[in-house]
Amino acid sequence: MSSSFGALFRVATWGESHGGGVGAVVDGCPPRIPLTADDIQTDLDRRRPGQSEIVSPRAEEDKCQILSGVFEGLTLGTPISLMVWNKDARPEAYREMETAFRPSHADFTYQAKYGIRNWQGGGRSSARETIGRVAAAAIAKKVLRKFVSEFEIVAYVKSIHRIEARADPSEVKFTAVEESMVRCPDPDAAVRMIDLIKTMRKEGNSVGGVIECVVRGIPPGLGEPVFDKLEADLAKAMLSLPATKGFEIGSGFAGSQLTGAEHNDVFEMREGRVRTRTNFSGGIQGGISNGENIFFRVAFKPTATILRPQETVTTSGETTELAGRGRHDPCVLPRAVPMVEAMAVLVLCDHFLRQRAQSMTCPPR
Repeated sequence: MSSSFGALFRVATWGESHGGGVGAVVDGCPPRIPLTADDIQTDLDRRRPGQSEIVSPRAEEDKCQILSGVFEGLTLGTPISLMVWNKDARPEAYREMETAFRPSHADFTYQAKYGIRNWQGGGRSSARETIGRVAAAAIAKKVLRKFVSEFEIVAYVKSIHRIEARADPSEVKFTAVEESMVRCPDPDAAVRMIDLIKTMRKEGNSVGGVIECVVRGIPPGLGEPVFDKLEADLAKAMLSLPATKGFEIGSGFAGSQLTGAEHNDVFEMREGRVRTRTNFSGGIQGGISNGENIFFRVAFKPTATILRPQETVTTSGETTELAGRGRHDPCVLPRAVPMVEAMAVLVLCDHFLRQRAQSMTCPPR
């Protein structure tokens, strides 16, 4: 099973939802980067369950331990091992999934691929695996901030079901996002989203939506031609997250409805730099960053676990019915915001180090 990501800044995650714990090993982090467990904990707290009334009530502190690779508050350049213990695992609650496949989950596909699976909460396919990604990305974020002073990333809930927020990716602020438990910077839309999620929870149902992410301050030159285009690696990173169903960057699918004259980003000089007058490209052209804001959207499906009886089949091929139970998010988006940020940061840090290694210095802005 492939559980590693990245070329130079490499991350391998491990662990199952209801096992002893989860974590990651980061290899390729430059030395002498200031790093403490508190730096990582900030983002883990944004991802953890139990943080509000609209997410999973699973009671996990998700406290991070750094087991290696850091000495006297600085990275050593050696592998960094990160550990988070599972404190509120309840594997017995999933006993009926031992012989029955949950609709729209990975139960059947894992069984088909490996001939064995951890049925306790989905095991490796659970979103709890993303703890390792978020923890590793907190380190990547420190690397980018050390070398790219203008770097900034903000992800937020753009829509839930049919409720869409008004938010300008060039202006949205991290503080505005974090003011709302649903992580939507539009206060009016946030209220309606929260009400909808609460209704879905009462009805034993779920909803999906779209997360938008903007990255500011990335210099031009990041990304590789052809197969490792920056937007291609971003797309792979986002679609590797649980429950994702779509990715679009810049104008996305809407750009297909424009003409070339309408869609082209005209170049101009501003403040001594080559800039684009518009940003339909989403900050990437030819697979390489152009110095403008990088912005993209990720679609998430409704949570597959719903608190309603559902028909399915057993491992022996018999028709049966699964009872609706468990501690799950009626909408994954509020907790998926830091996950989207994490995967974007891992891609950008990796490409930054690749460009730095190739050109000795990152291209000037």
